Amino acid sequence: MAAALLASTSDSKWVQFYKNELAADPSMSTAVGAIRTLMAFIQQSDASTLFELRSTLKNVVDQLVQSTNTKYTSVESACELFMRFITLKGEESFDQDFNQYKKLLYESGNVFLGKAMVARDRIAPKAEQFIRDGATILTHARSRSVAAVLLAAAKKNRLFSVYVTESPPLGLKMMELLTDAGIPVTLIPDAAVGYIIERVDFVIVGAEAVVESGGIVNSIGTYQMSMAAKIHNKPFYAVAESLKFVRMFPLRQGDIPCETGGKELRPILDYTPPSFISLLFTDLGVLTPSAISDELIKLYC
Repeated sequence: MAAALLASTSDSKWVQFYKNELAADPSMSTAVGAIRTLMAFIQQSDASTLFELRSTLKNVVDQLVQSTNTKYTSVESACELFMRFITLKGEESFDQDFNQYKKLLYESGNVFLGKAMVARDRIAPKAEQFIRDGATILTHARSRSVAAVLLAAAKKNRLFSVYVTESPPLGLKMMELLTDAGIPVTLIPDAAVGYIIERVDFVIVGAEAVVESGGIVNSIGTYQMSMAAKIHNKPFYAVAESLKFVRMFPLRQGDIPCETGGKELRPILDYTPPSFISLLFTDLGVLTPSAISDELIKLYC
């Protein structure tokens, strides 16, 4: 039975399901897409024991993480938190028919998914208060969480303008999204960050992962943006759902294995140390980098 179940978790099925979920809803975060994939797997699984279900779920998680090309992603952290949420109490409370128990797991998963889906909505009111009339803001590429913050401020009739780095094609998509909401946007080359930094009031970026030190892993170019902000005494803010908090502690750029391009060096992510970050806007509250380790303990213990 176990072998059959492992065979049923083929890459082509569950990774493709995950990609289809993201394609169907461009506003969906990769973390939520991963959770929806695990929910679908639980619903279709014919596992007959908790151990079997956990093993096959882990197999799907591994496939999803591998599909992102790096371990420093919200996919891995979201899946780990999801697994803990739905199964940690399983052995304590499992005293009934396993099919019925799987239904309970699925219901618990729905609760977790619901919290994950409203995380951005919980962040936006906390972060938009930092945007004042007349502000000039710099952001990097496209972040759905940053977009939610900016759109929330625009809905409150705040008047501000935004510089967006190109990071083709993500910056253009961010510009179109903000422009449609009536926000003045200027698209700039990634290499122009140092040139433009003196014109902005603060920098706000998303994060692919928030690590134990309070630093962030994000699209390549974030680190140099944070350095420019530091030199010019500009606040540097990061926006991230708690699903993106990961139990990892990179010390240097080389600790993030995310290079592509064969003979050409084309890193896709970089690490921004906590010393360059002013505040993190999260669904758990507005946090300093030093507070992240305590929040990780609460999440995973």
